[in-house]
Amino acid sequence: MGTPEFPDLGKHCSVDDCKQIDFLPFTCDRCTQVFCLDHRSYNNHNCPKGNRGDVTVVICPLCAKGVRLNPDEDPNITWEKHVSSNCDPSSYEKTVKKKKCPVPRCRELLTFSNTIRCRDCSVEHCLKHRFGPDHGCAGPKKPESRWSTLLASAEASISRLGTDLSQKLQFANGNSEKMPEKNGKVTVDVCPKCSRGFRDPVDLLKHIDKDHHGTSKA
Repeated sequence: MGTPEFPDLGKHCSVDDCKQIDFLPFTCDRCTQVFCLDHRSYNNHNCPKGNRGDVTVVICPLCAKGVRLNPDEDPNITWEKHVSSNCDPSSYEKTVKKKKCPVPRCRELLTFSNTIRCRDCSVEHCLKHRFGPDHGCAGPKKPESRWSTLLASAEASISRLGTDLSQKLQFANGNSEKMPEKNGKVTVDVCPKCSRGFRDPVDLLKHIDKDHHGTSKA
């Protein structure tokens, strides 16, 4: 076996009926024995540990989750462990229920390969209704302009100012004291805090805001 230059080159196949020398042998990753090209697969050399790498998954009928079976464990024990720990029947409908295309009268399921998100309305549709006219796309929501925002803010400020002015005027009129008329001609509103007289109630209101900081209590 081998050559004078490479004495360790090549090995015999581990199959008893073969024993062929192979200069590029294969080592089984399960049983760690050496095999030739014809017997390199698990089935061809009847590997006793060939099923260790197999993955078997069973779908739970209660929660619709996948349960991986362990080759070294009884499937019944694996099933009982899942039911007592990870099984949640309340998630069955959420897992099984598939999204459908939102277009009326379209029953197409939205799968990984059959789903397109519209870049205008950001809604997922099937391939048949992926274009805007096909699903009645309303287009992206238009942002409010800066002018409309400022106008709305100004209108709100004016409304609040008018309400405050009306309330203060009513308060001043209700708390002002009227001096008796002289010869039936002059009526004066008196500030309840400093007793200053004003002919016009608006002037009294301005006086209260300016000199008494909006407080008319004596």
